[in-house]
Amino acid sequence: MSDITQLIESQNREVGVDSAALFRAAFDELRKLARSRLAASAPLTLLDTTALVHESWLRLSGQQTLQVETRRKFFAYASQVMRTVIVDEIRVRNAERRGSGEQALTLNTAIGDGVAADNDEALQVHEALEALAQVEPRLAQVVEMRYFGGLTEVEIGEALGLTERTVRRDWEKARLLLAAMLR
Repeated sequence: MSDITQLIESQNREVGVDSAALFRAAFDELRKLARSRLAASAPLTLLDTTALVHESWLRLSGQQTLQVETRRKFFAYASQVMRTVIVDEIRVRNAERRGSGEQALTLNTAIGDGVAADNDEALQVHEALEALAQVEPRLAQVVEMRYFGGLTEVEIGEALGLTERTVRRDWEKARLLLAAMLR
């Protein structure tokens, strides 16, 4: 943990942090974060922990340097990237399931219906979160950091400059709004 903080603090603020060095220092913690994210959505994707971390790294590594101010902000950003990787993977699977240019073949299996519903539900949550971000961006950030990033209320408060109580209220409000949107 201190390696990441030292790396961020030692880099020139104008140039940014070397993304490859940051990835090496944060790899174990990113795997823990990915494991917690995939625990809830394991049946929804074919990704495993390492694949999610590496796919996220590929998206982050498009930049030689990253402009991160603190360790928490880096992990908040990494959780956003992981979220997009998971959602994109689900979209690809849905496209493949719907044919994706292949010859149509009709199968009569009950198990496929359950998987399709799970994928659709995950995409509905993603779309509801995007709609929430347009109306209440801070609430969407709190949900992203807590659900996709695995951050605690204290860590979210530090990253966003809010009190723990405000984060808790935002979390409850966001959960209610998302539940209403999903109905």
